[in-house]
Amino acid sequence: MDFLSPPAVIRALRDRVAHGVFGYAHASDELVAAIRDNLQARCNWTIQPEWIVWLPGLVSGLNIVCRAFAEPGDDVLMAVPIYPPFLAAPTNSDRNGVTVPLAYNNGRWTFDFDRIESAITPRTRVFLLCSPHNPIGRLWSREELTTLVEICARHNITICSDEVHSQLILDEDKRHIPTATLSADTADRTVTLCAPSKTYNFPGLHFGYAVISNAELRARFKKAMAGIVPHINLFGLVAGLAAYREGHDWLEALLRYLRTNRDLVEQAIAGMPPLSMAHVEATYLAWIDARRIGLDNPAKFFEQAGVGLADGKEFAGPGFLRLTFGTPRALLTKALQRMKTAMGNR
Repeated sequence: MDFLSPPAVIRALRDRVAHGVFGYAHASDELVAAIRDNLQARCNWTIQPEWIVWLPGLVSGLNIVCRAFAEPGDDVLMAVPIYPPFLAAPTNSDRNGVTVPLAYNNGRWTFDFDRIESAITPRTRVFLLCSPHNPIGRLWSREELTTLVEICARHNITICSDEVHSQLILDEDKRHIPTATLSADTADRTVTLCAPSKTYNFPGLHFGYAVISNAELRARFKKAMAGIVPHINLFGLVAGLAAYREGHDWLEALLRYLRTNRDLVEQAIAGMPPLSMAHVEATYLAWIDARRIGLDNPAKFFEQAGVGLADGKEFAGPGFLRLTFGTPRALLTKALQRMKTAMGNR
């Protein structure tokens, strides 16, 4: 996002810089307690300290999962469109990435469970889940998640649930449900990836973690990362503790700002037919349907108009565009006006 990180995070980093010694570091008991308190308060999820496995980023986690729970030539399933590192993770280790399109009906994105079931083979080992989903902005319901995990359970598939956007819930009548909390069996087959980096806007500090309650899965995950995944950045540990301990008020203000930005984007896109978009329930991302404007490269069209949008092709969603509205409102308004002008001048 185009916002400063919370003042508490900036203060903590300044204090650590003033210390002047930048050696290796380990997660403190205080950080573990802060993570547990945060998950309990926001998700009603009680975790144990030993379930946490530290990561320098969640993209690493996706790749570790593919290596830990699938062999070369095995299938790794995911629903698209999806954040590009999901698509790359299986092929990075000679696993087969298998994609199933999400259903888009009446302006709402959902899983196509029949197609997911039909895509499963005897070599399907892992389902990579994005929850909340990047880029479509869905906050999956309990019913949707339950159906998905029941399919995975029938076929003995390990679930990797990337929940990095789980604190960025924009619909105030909804709450994030960690996949692993659905049942004891689900927890036993789930690796949950978490980080404060997107929420508190310090992804460059490389701090994240996996939550794995099943001891066997945790051991396999750690074995797959041994010797190749670096320790957490010292400043990431500092920032993470400060964010979880003192970032609550900042986060609530951020969510209020993002809700207004979300509403602004939805209203603006509704006034630019034939562009359209689904309602954004979570994240700070708008997934815009540009398939009906008759252009081979809509991303290039808007870039030439002075607006940089992510090309849906990178997400396995050709014809769509991703707009990040985690930005000051004046800049967002300018971008939307340029898009409207470009549409009017076609």
